[in-house]
Amino acid sequence: MLASKLETFLNSEENLQGSEVRYITDKVTWQHYETLLTQLGDSLEFRLTYLDGILEVMSPSRNHESIKTRIGDLLLIYFLETNTEYYPTGSMTLRNPEQRGGTEPDESYCIGTNKEIPDLAIEVIITSGGINRLEVYQRLGVREVWFWQNNQFQVYHFRSETIEQFQPTSGYELIKKSELLPSLNLTVLAEYVQHPNPLIAAKSFRQTLNQ
Repeated sequence: MLASKLETFLNSEENLQGSEVRYITDKVTWQHYETLLTQLGDSLEFRLTYLDGILEVMSPSRNHESIKTRIGDLLLIYFLETNTEYYPTGSMTLRNPEQRGGTEPDESYCIGTNKEIPDLAIEVIITSGGINRLEVYQRLGVREVWFWQNNQFQVYHFRSETIEQFQPTSGYELIKKSELLPSLNLTVLAEYVQHPNPLIAAKSFRQTLNQ
């Protein structure tokens, strides 16, 4: 049943036209989730997120992929210009069978030292709804999560000692600037993400960092 539903989704007219579409279903076992990951392999066409038996399959749009790539390009410039030790982990599949959670961020990084689980995950939100991403990242042990939505960044940092205080956001506190990259001005970064010319944006951002 699940396989037939997914086949219908994967071949839907919306998906074939390149629109961003989501398919969500429940009562999916961890084994089924693992099987789908294996079948999709390294495909960038679909992103899977799993939480407590609920599976979300998302086909990112061109706009989604453009934004996530531009964020990654600008962060690379930031790391180089500020001599920040970083280890990019991209959209690697993060999963924890004991915690019944798994996802594939748009971008992710280890900061300072290389680790099994990235310190930072970045998600581009084009369409609202779907699985609670913060709950998934909390179970996976990701320290900080950035959401790009409505042309701005929302930054959440996990508070392991005061989880109960931030229960509505799965233990993450909404903060004004990154605690992993405290010298990065996210308002300025957001301006360059939206710049109509990626090349000019990259050059101007580099100049801004060197001022």
